[in-house]
Amino acid sequence: MGALKNIVAAAGILAAAGVGETVYFYNRTMKRGNAKTERTTKMSGTDWQKYFPLMEERKGFVMAQPHSDEYVTSFDGLRLHATYFPALVNEESAEKESGEAGKTAKVKKAVICFHGYTGEGLSNHIAIADYFLKHGYAMLLPDARAHGESEGEYIGFGCLDRKDALAWIDWMIGECGEDVEIMLFGTSMGGATVLMTSGLELPVNVKGIVSDCGFTSPKEVFTHVLNNMYHLPAFPAIQGADLINRKLAGYGMDECNAKYEVQKAQVPILFIHGSADTFVPCSMCDEIYENCRSRKRKLIVEGAAHAESYYKDMATYEKTLDEFAEEIF
Repeated sequence: MGALKNIVAAAGILAAAGVGETVYFYNRTMKRGNAKTERTTKMSGTDWQKYFPLMEERKGFVMAQPHSDEYVTSFDGLRLHATYFPALVNEESAEKESGEAGKTAKVKKAVICFHGYTGEGLSNHIAIADYFLKHGYAMLLPDARAHGESEGEYIGFGCLDRKDALAWIDWMIGECGEDVEIMLFGTSMGGATVLMTSGLELPVNVKGIVSDCGFTSPKEVFTHVLNNMYHLPAFPAIQGADLINRKLAGYGMDECNAKYEVQKAQVPILFIHGSADTFVPCSMCDEIYENCRSRKRKLIVEGAAHAESYYKDMATYEKTLDEFAEEIF
């Protein structure tokens, strides 16, 4: 009898410990304010300091361009924020396109850029914004729900953000006209967002998708992080967090998985990933790529860590974007 009591007591302690682990994991990972940029940056394994001079240089050019704060309301009533940059059109190209001097060419192409976990639209894309603006894109940089100036307490990890993406696509069409052609671009969680968006019914204006180091699902990427970076079992934290998240945030952590959504994709997709990414392993990119049923391309940047591909080999990255744009626009 004493042994049974000890077993029951031990089981109770383990159960309580499991609940504690789950709550701790959930609160620091899924809730606004607890998910820290510094922690994410450290886990990503990328040495960003060496790229700060480039970012500052490009920030000077980008922020000198006309831009505005824009807002939409999400499907569940959140006020979402984005920074909008109209397309830059030089006088020579405007004259060629319009046929008359002094007139502005109509916007033909636009890009919506979705940022990563704990990031913000403007700060995360300040370097590549230089590329998009100089290549004639109108550009929209949304803050994901529970990030930046957007409302929300619970992070969407692409599962909810893909629905928010539809609202921003509609906004862009309204701003730039019914004939605007749109590229969706995303990095890390933003990459997962655009891949998950590919499985939805999209307006014909969306011509292509670029995912840089996107993951399959929150469940799978968190399992990888716990197992490989913290050397901890995913059970019971992931399963417990899934139950809590369904109740509080309204979605399951494997409810939307990019590798399944791309099976329904109708637009071309460019996959980009760094071979040295330890945060979101390159194998996830390969798995999603193999499942993709639309026209596709893949660029693996050798030696690039998480979200580092653009900085590691800018020439190849931009050349690949140029080629992809020629295919879709």
